[in-house]
Amino acid sequence: MIRVENLSKSFGPKLAVNNISFQVERGEVLGFLGPNGAGKSTTMRMVTGFIPPSGGKLSVGGFDIVEKPIEAKRLIGYLPENAPSYADMTVSGFLHFTAEIRGLRGDAKKRAVNRVVEMCFLENVLHQSVETLSKGYRHRTCFAQSIIHDPDVLILDEPTDGLDPNQKHEVRTLIRRMGEKKAIIFSTHILEEVEAVCSRAIIIDRGQIVANGTPQELKQRSDLAGAVSLRVNGVPTDVIKQKISVLPLSKKITILKESPQKVSLRVFPKPGSADGELARNLAELSMKENWHIEELHTEEGRIDEVFRSITMPDTVRKEESK
Repeated sequence: MIRVENLSKSFGPKLAVNNISFQVERGEVLGFLGPNGAGKSTTMRMVTGFIPPSGGKLSVGGFDIVEKPIEAKRLIGYLPENAPSYADMTVSGFLHFTAEIRGLRGDAKKRAVNRVVEMCFLENVLHQSVETLSKGYRHRTCFAQSIIHDPDVLILDEPTDGLDPNQKHEVRTLIRRMGEKKAIIFSTHILEEVEAVCSRAIIIDRGQIVANGTPQELKQRSDLAGAVSLRVNGVPTDVIKQKISVLPLSKKITILKESPQKVSLRVFPKPGSADGELARNLAELSMKENWHIEELHTEEGRIDEVFRSITMPDTVRKEESK
């Protein structure tokens, strides 16, 4: 549904997007991640045809966004960042207006408006002007306009920005449900949303794609992936470290917390270790040594750690490695 090939965008001397390529199929929810200024919003604006690319090709539903913009845009629903709208319109008036722009008339328009009002829980504010709405309701209203024509492709820039926890849950559930039949790209700074909603995620940094995979694949790139955390009671730290360090699969040991009675530590596996094998070895060692284990679990890895390690500035990375 979305095909991006060698896409670039320059603003004067600044190269905001640098030769990126990716695809999004129907039934896929792609999370678009990156630090501020990485090129996320610029890429999404090019996908929607809001701004033209400086180079490369981009098609939506098989239609080139530059050569056949009307055909491509008919397939797209777009929620820009900051949820722009007409402040003097009522919510009802705004939704009827956007439905007409999308070519809906008569009963089809009424059904479309009623559908998005129900989906986005806007019944209580229908006759309020947009300027009097809270940030959350304003965002919901603009989300409603993006789906009013039931598009095959959804481009959502920070769709949960400004929402309270309950509203965020509602929007995530809605995106996940719509993602079963549509092709969806949404950008977010909330990394927990990637695991909650996305079937795949792309991390973009300084205009280039630096990671592309499922949430589980990204988590496997974390240094924590496969590490085992344990808490031992009544055994000296030096003894624990000495016994664990000679295990064949043990690469590194980090002390997390230490007191006269207890020690919490994390053991990192050597590359190529099978899933769960280090945890089994540690459990067997604990039984053999008769250690009192209060906690033992294998870490999954964390997307936030992967994100930070990939996108942090080189100067910071060098300082932290010292």
